[in-house]
Formats: sequence, structure tokens, C-alpha cells
Amino acid sequence: MSVQIAGPVSLNVLVVDDEINIRKTLAMGLEAQGHNVVAVSNAADAVSEASRQAFDLAFVDLRLGATQGMDLIPQLLALGSWLRVVIITAHGSIDNAVETMRRGAVDYLTKPFTPAQVKLVTERVARLRALEQQVAGLEGALQGRTPIELFRSNNTAMQRTMILAQQVAKTETTVLLRGESGTGKGILAQAMHAWSARAAKAFTTIACPSLSMQLLESELFGHVRGAFTGAVRDNPGRIASSDGGTLFLDEIGDLPLALQPKLLRFVQDRKFERVGEARTRTADVRLITATNIDLDRAVAAGRFREDLLYRIKVVQLDLPPLRERPEDVMDLAEEFLVELRRNSAVTGFTPQAADALKAYAWPGNIRELRNVIERAMILCQGEEIGIEHLPANFAQSVQSIEQVEVGDRVSLDKLEETHIRRVLAKSKSLDDAATTLGIDLATLWRRRKKYGI
Repeated sequence: MSVQIAGPVSLNVLVVDDEINIRKTLAMGLEAQGHNVVAVSNAADAVSEASRQAFDLAFVDLRLGATQGMDLIPQLLALGSWLRVVIITAHGSIDNAVETMRRGAVDYLTKPFTPAQVKLVTERVARLRALEQQVAGLEGALQGRTPIELFRSNNTAMQRTMILAQQVAKTETTVLLRGESGTGKGILAQAMHAWSARAAKAFTTIACPSLSMQLLESELFGHVRGAFTGAVRDNPGRIASSDGGTLFLDEIGDLPLALQPKLLRFVQDRKFERVGEARTRTADVRLITATNIDLDRAVAAGRFREDLLYRIKVVQLDLPPLRERPEDVMDLAEEFLVELRRNSAVTGFTPQAADALKAYAWPGNIRELRNVIERAMILCQGEEIGIEHLPANFAQSVQSIEQVEVGDRVSLDKLEETHIRRVLAKSKSLDDAATTLGIDLATLWRRRKKYGI
């Protein structure tokens, strides 16, 4: 696959100069290049604007009345994760240039400067910003591969989910992914980001159950140095880091109730504050969330805000568990075989192993299947994975099925369970199995639930 370098992007530019003619001329020239410009006359207004929105580039006059533009550089850099500062001055000197670079400026223009000089600086920053966005997008993709093969399915419910996912991915709406643990919610979230117009920008993930409330708040919204014990430096937070991209909140049902109003405000207005800071910030972030619990029940129990639920599930996508997709088990197993093969000689499965994989209930879903295949490939010394390379409970289940025959001294339930397992193992789909058994899909679902199939 070839990789294309991103081209220049439109920048958000802050112009800080106490001369009105310079402000107007610079702003007009930058807007003619396609950039978004905010122009202010003093340091206080510059800090106020930078605290409300994210800028990519700032042109700062070295002398702003009684204020030194040089002192403004670290303040602006603390407010913008990707901000580049260019000093402009009519009093240029080598010492000033060196000192501005030491404080964090990336360039230095001496008045009177030409439109060509300004264009050269902005184009260089735009190219750098485009590369940063591309790297952020690639890093997000590398957090976990998003193989489209995992979503190719012969299951009708899964097919419907994937069609809707690809449609919704192209929009800006919030999406709630619902499914049991291991069904691939995180992988689908990454795929939707890759299918969206935000694909070249960052995809970031927060697992809500993995952090305490204080750390989760800090990780989500960011914090300033000294906000709490251990906060030795500023942290922009995942929301700011995802600006222009996608933020995935995994297992949002575990989000502490005290943080839910803050998230609701961000979802509604795209506004938030870092921990320990009063300034209100904004960020352009697409939100995708996931849960393995019934959030409507959580609302009824008072553990989740109803207004937040309405906001995050504008579209809800349900991922069926693997036990309801027996027709997909071997296709997925083959995909994992290819993915994990490396230097292994393994090329397939024995019929007995395939029957065992299809008959198993998969409580851990796709994640469990991948782990089972990886383990089997480590144990297998030949070309085919056999029943002996699968966990012991697989072999015991198959042996139990094989040993039961009509007329044996076993209960009717055991005979029914054995027959259903055998039919499922040999059927291409649940519809096919239900037809063979002479029952409808709802009855088959109840029987499978009863026997843990």
C-alpha cells in the first residue's frame, strides 16, 4: 500500500499587533491564502482568544505597548498543543532573534516584510501541520489494526450493522456501539474513523473502567500543572489531542456519574475546561462510544444520565455475539490463521477441530476466538490444527456429543442438546440449522441459550 504525504492545510491564525494597519494588512493577506484569522491588539486579548479556540500559527509583534511580545510566547504555547509562534518586529537584532527562538518561536520576520515572506512562513507551517495530522491519524490506526475482513459476515444481523456503520461513518453524528465484551466494538470504531472525512487526523481511545475518577477526568479534559498532587506538567487531555479527529470512549457505562454532566456539556457545545483551570476551551471532535451493558437500565437505576444517553446514541449499532454468528466462525478462524501465521507451517484445521470451533458457545466472542487460534498455532507442530491443540473443554464437549446416541440412558434434554450442537456444527447459518431442526429462529435462540451453545 502506498502512503501519500498530506498537502498543506487551512490554518487557524492569530495576529497580535498594536498597529491597526499591520493587523488589517496581515489578516487580509492570510485570508486570501485560505486561512482563518483572528486579529487582536494586545496580549490580554491574545491570551483570551487562545484560551477559547485552538490556533495553529500566531504572528506576534515584539513590542505591544507596555508588554513585550517575547513574554507572550510561553503563554500562547501553554494554551495550544500545536501552536507555532512567529515574531514580527521593526526592531530586529540577532540577540532578539536568538531570545525569541529560545522561548519557543519558530521564526522571526522584520518589518517591513513582504507578502511573499508571510506566504513562505505560512506554507511551511501548513505543511508541517498536515504532516502532524497524518502522523496522528497513522498512530491512531496503529493502536489496533482494523482489518475489514473481521466485518465480512454471512450473518444477516451483522450485515445490517455493517451497512449502517459505513453510512453513519461519513456523517458527524455521535454513535453508540453496543455489544458484549470481545465482539469488536473498538475495532469497528477505528474502522468508522478510517471511513470518515477525519481519517487523516487523530483517533484516540479512553477505556472508562481503567482509570479512577480523578485520572479519568484529567485524561479526558486535561489538567494544568499543580492542579493536583503529581500534576508536574500541563496535560492537554485526549479531547484536545483529538481536535479534528475522533475520540472513542470504551465502556461508557462505567463513566462516573460526577463526570457525566461535563461530558454532556462537551457533546452539546464542544466546550470544556481543563482540571485546575477556569478558561473555557473548544475542540472539534467526533465522539464514538461503546458499552456492553443496557444503558436504559442504568438510567432507570440512576447510574447514567438520561440526557447524556440521548446525546451519545443518536445512532446505535448493535454487534451480535459470536454464538449468534456460527456461520462466521470458520471464516474468522481462517483470517486469524493468516494474520498470526508468521513462520508457522499451519495451514488449516482438521474436520474435528472445525466442528468443535463451530459448536462452541464463545462467551468471549471474537477476542476469545483469536486467543484460541493463537494458542493452537503455538502448540501445533504440523500443518493442521487438531482437537488436541484446542483447550480441554473443546475436546470434552465434542467427546460428550460424539458419545451420546439415540437410545442411550440419557435425558431428553441431553439428546436435544447433542442434536442441536451437531446440526449447528454442520450448518452454514442459523437459518439453515433452524430449517433442519424444523423450528423457527426464535425457538432455536431459546434452545441455544438454555444449553449454553
